[in-house]
Amino acid sequence: MHNGYGLGRDVALLEALASDEAVHTDGLGVTAVARLTGREKSQVSRALRALADAGLVERDEDTLVYRLGWRLFSLAARGTDSRLTAVAEPVLHRLAAATEETVHLCVLRDDALLTARTVSGHSFRTTGWEGRRAPLPCTSAGRVLLSDATPDELFVRFGAVEDLVPDYPRSRVRTVPQLWRAIREAAEHGWAESHEEFEPGVAGVSAPVRDFRGRVVAALNVSGPVTRLDGRFDEVGRATAAAAAAVSAELGWTPGSRPGHHR
Repeated sequence: MHNGYGLGRDVALLEALASDEAVHTDGLGVTAVARLTGREKSQVSRALRALADAGLVERDEDTLVYRLGWRLFSLAARGTDSRLTAVAEPVLHRLAAATEETVHLCVLRDDALLTARTVSGHSFRTTGWEGRRAPLPCTSAGRVLLSDATPDELFVRFGAVEDLVPDYPRSRVRTVPQLWRAIREAAEHGWAESHEEFEPGVAGVSAPVRDFRGRVVAALNVSGPVTRLDGRFDEVGRATAAAAAAVSAELGWTPGSRPGHHR
């Protein structure tokens, strides 16, 4: 068993493999880890091999560099859903109060978005959304949740159907290429918008929540009548993006890091 001192030294090795230098070079060799931690190479080599055996780090057999391993990410990801809701809760309340609209925390479930939590600036509209599923292409939250997808992944997910959302005639996104353009527009803008595409008379603004790996794990969505949001989309979009960034920071995301970098 590790004593506290040994565990502390192992954590120092993991922190070295999570450093900016490790990210930029796609991993670190034993010499670099020893330099960053101030330890002897032989000690570092033995410790990294033990961590690799436990799945907490992985060794590239071609380049001999080490990276954070699958098991470490698996353990961290397992706690993300419950932590996500806990971290997002106060942010949802602040955003609802600031916008005076209904705010949703949405996550990706299979081929649809699921509303995990709803908070409203108008108490009479707080019910009926939690646990509700909605299509991805015609909602601003859905487009945000697909931010990490490549065009090929979108084709695999949706297939070569002629109309992605036949039940939503107001949607401006009907094909995979149109969906890809909408996703890219949202990424460049910082948030996605939907104008009566999912529900007549209702508009929405959504921004991505990222976890410690930089992967989109949720969307913050502000929804309200077009009559109230019209002319406020930039204001509400900036507020939603700032709120989503605050939740992302609590989950360990550092702006400027490369999403999905770790293998």
